Amino acid sequence: MRTAPDLAAERALWGQGTSLVAGIDEVGRGPLAGPVAAGAVVLPSINRISGRFRWLRSVRDSKQLTAGAREELADYIWAHAVAAGVGFVPVSAIDRIGIAEASRQAMLGAIAELAAKPAHLLIDAFRLPACRLPQTPIIDGDEKVMSIACASIIAKVARDRVMREEHGSYPGYGFVTNKGYATREHFAALDRLGPCLLHRRSFSPVREMVELRLPL
Repeated sequence: MRTAPDLAAERALWGQGTSLVAGIDEVGRGPLAGPVAAGAVVLPSINRISGRFRWLRSVRDSKQLTAGAREELADYIWAHAVAAGVGFVPVSAIDRIGIAEASRQAMLGAIAELAAKPAHLLIDAFRLPACRLPQTPIIDGDEKVMSIACASIIAKVARDRVMREEHGSYPGYGFVTNKGYATREHFAALDRLGPCLLHRRSFSPVREMVELRLPL
């Protein structure tokens, strides 16, 4: 049974006098199309999840929530966090530097968007060698750590909005529903239409499709 994220990691740092703790997470590593995104969230130092922060009880890793629940929680996060930010890295960079480095760059972008500079980072699985801030990578952090789960939510909501908007430029691929992920509908569209500019040409099977369509 999956457990809900809590504030144990943040409280350990708050207890040491580190008040500005940012949770960091990325979304969109696996899709065949679209950017990779990352969120950064600094939650206020609170003793109890109650009152105007009661909504935190509903926070989960974004993958465990419905789209409606993510949208609602994202509004609370943006309204009540000390600071929040989202960073994107486009498809062209993903194909050039690889998805792992692109994910790190998206995280750095999200941190740069924070209105308050954090003193410590809690990151889902990753380390950020390019960032000098103290940091703690936590495996499955989006399921365990409240601020990381919040970061996953705002990143997912932001990326989903981008993919819905891209549907207007690239109709026929079902980006409104699949958000670039490898669904049966998406594969059928790729077979019918071929890859568009939003597809990651370094990802299989898009790479193979592009190679087959190259002129001899």
